[in-house]
This record gives sequence, C-alpha cells and structure tokens, in this order.
Amino acid sequence: MICKKCGCDTLIKNDDWYKCANCGAIIFDTEVKLGDMESPTKQVESIEKKAAYQKQQYTEQTKETDDVNQEAKEKSKLREAIDFCLPIVIAVIIAIILKTCVFANAVVPTGSMINTIQEKDRIIASRLAYIKNDPERYDIVIFKYPDDRKQYFVKRVIGLPGETVEVIGGVVYVTKTDGETIQLDDSFVTNCKPTGDYGPFVVPEDCYFMMGDNRNSSWDSRFWTNKYVPKDDIIGKVKFRYYPNFSKIE
Repeated sequence: MICKKCGCDTLIKNDDWYKCANCGAIIFDTEVKLGDMESPTKQVESIEKKAAYQKQQYTEQTKETDDVNQEAKEKSKLREAIDFCLPIVIAVIIAIILKTCVFANAVVPTGSMINTIQEKDRIIASRLAYIKNDPERYDIVIFKYPDDRKQYFVKRVIGLPGETVEVIGGVVYVTKTDGETIQLDDSFVTNCKPTGDYGPFVVPEDCYFMMGDNRNSSWDSRFWTNKYVPKDDIIGKVKFRYYPNFSKIE
C-alpha cells in the first residue's frame, strides 16, 4: 500500500489505520471489514473503478456512435450524388436510344430540296417508318449515299422497285410494274422549270430511284454512278423541320 497523498510507500500501521511516515497522512486499512461493509477507502476505490469503467464504456459508445454518424453522412453524400446523377444518366440513355432506334436528325447542307427543305434546315426522320411498310412514292427520306455510304443524303422517292423512270424535257414519267406509264406530280418542284432528258432507268428489286425537288440543282439518282438506293440503306422518313422553325414536312 502507498500513501495516496504523497506516494510514499512507508506506512506505519496502528490498529485499523496506517500513518504515512513522510507526510503523516492517516489511511484506513482497506482490508478491514466493517461488518458486512467494505472500508470507506475500499468503497472509494470501487467507485473510482466503476466510474472509470463507465467512462470507458461511454467513450467507446460515443466513438461507435460517431462512426455510425460518419458512415451515415458518407452514405447520405453518396445518395445525394446518385440522386443528382441518376436523372442525367437516364436522360442520356433515353436520348441515345431515341437517336439510335427511333429518330434520325440531319442538317441539309445544300439547296437540292428547295422549296420543301431549305439549305441549312435541321430535320428529323422516323427510323420506325419502314419497319413494317415499304417506302412510298413522294416520301422524303434520309439514306446512305450509294457512291459513298459514309455520307447521308435527303431526297424524294421517285421510282419504286421494278419500275422504269424516264425524264423528258424535265418532266418525269414512270412506267409501273403493271405496264402503265404515268406523269408524276411536280407540284412540289422548285418554281423554275425543270429541264433535261435522262434515262430510261430500270429500278432493281428492293431499290429506289431518288430525285431532289430543286430538279435543276440536285445531285441525285440521275447522275450517280450507283443510281439506286437499297431499302436497307434508307435511314428513315423525314417528318419534321425543327430549325430554324418547327414545321411538318411532306
């Protein structure tokens, strides 16, 4: 036993008490029992131990709580980041799906389709238009240019598979598969009078003959090396103009 006051380990025993030889402090013998009760010094030690244990427990619980709170904060920040990014990611995915599978858009670089489509117009085509149906005469379509399939062109369907197309004096005649020859509607053609003689052109199966509405200034099937557009190279049917103004295209 040592003196709790000065730390001296020389104690003089006197009955139930010890006296410090250094500072004279009186210390009760902790080994002595008072009936069924521990000595006051022993009780103090017990209380101090209990307090130290409770303090340790509190510290550990506090640390555990802090860890839980920190983890919750980190999860909250992660959740906020996910909540912020998720709509953007979904929107991008939807845009990609729409652009890849539903719509096609293009900028018309020339005036070959004037007056229906102006130079620099931005247009939208439906990729779904020909999944169940074939292109029809007078449809305006986006397709891969047969002489360079990396380029996209916009023209009007003139000749259908198996038909014969001939231009005489700027007027377009089509001999259909049943042998009937018709003069095509030219109400959509540019105001200037079309000129020139071309053909006859016999359209192969599953292919189409294309011409621009600005007949005198259109690089189309009349002049290409590969004159016909396979159905598989047709991207979609032009439906709308969205720039510089929004309007339906027919």
